[in-house]
Amino acid sequence: MMSSHVNIEIPTIDDVLEARERIKGHVKMTPVLTSSSIDEMTGASIFFKCENFQRVGAFKFRGACNAVFSLSEEEAKNGVATHSSGNHAQALALAARERGIKAYIVMPSTAPKVKVEGVRGYGGEIIFCEPTLEARERGLAEVIERTAAHFIHPYDDPRVIAGQATAALELVERIRDLDIVMAPVGGGGLLSGTSISVRTRSPGTAVYAAEPAGADDAYRSLKEGVLLPSVEPRTIADGLLTSLSALTFGIISSNVDEILRVDEENIILAMRHIWERMKVIVEPSAAVPLGAVLQHGNIFKGKRVGIILSGGNVDLTALPW
Repeated sequence: MMSSHVNIEIPTIDDVLEARERIKGHVKMTPVLTSSSIDEMTGASIFFKCENFQRVGAFKFRGACNAVFSLSEEEAKNGVATHSSGNHAQALALAARERGIKAYIVMPSTAPKVKVEGVRGYGGEIIFCEPTLEARERGLAEVIERTAAHFIHPYDDPRVIAGQATAALELVERIRDLDIVMAPVGGGGLLSGTSISVRTRSPGTAVYAAEPAGADDAYRSLKEGVLLPSVEPRTIADGLLTSLSALTFGIISSNVDEILRVDEENIILAMRHIWERMKVIVEPSAAVPLGAVLQHGNIFKGKRVGIILSGGNVDLTALPW
């Protein structure tokens, strides 16, 4: 009942195009912004796809929405469930509300208050648990047992990945001839989807990922050729703490050219530049790709670079500067 691996096939570009049609009336087509002062500073031409302006403040709404609206009436009738402390929780609660079904969200008792309020505001029913993965999974199993709700994993789900892929699809259709498209990587749902859209729609464009050096399990996994877990990750980029799944690792292994590690100093610097130069609020996780450009400048000099700004849900009482 717990597993989301019922039908793990790798999503294709056709799945992404279907997802775009399915979620069209629900998601925002977010803007692509540029900053001459950031271009000057980096020596690159950077195009920022602003998913921080997406509903619920993050790209996650695309995937949750596609998954929820993909369900048959039979699958949807008892609602949906997940465990998440963050953006996926809010995204699933809103998508369920739009479909008129219930959402049950298992959240650790330590989850940021702003995210708990967000889930409540979208009508999700919250079940609190201890802040361990084991407790989250046990809590979820109990909810599914009790409600028969349909489990939607934050990233280990082809429907979620196809939904996330629509952000990069919009980017490469709008901005032609990009040399590189870059997304942050945590569980790998956004990166997997991004790579599928870019590989098929803009085959001359390289796909890069940016990952905090203190949570570099995806980087190590790609280098070793085996899926390595995230062990005691330490980074301010709280959205990038999770490990890849077998599904996202498989997609990333075949589609992603390189993962660049970014130190904390450059993540904070990048976040600050986006706030100050662009007047745009992003969360630390969203700043990691620009951090990669700052840290590995020689790779990006003279290049046209698309960056997905993944989200803007920041705790304003705990800014990193």
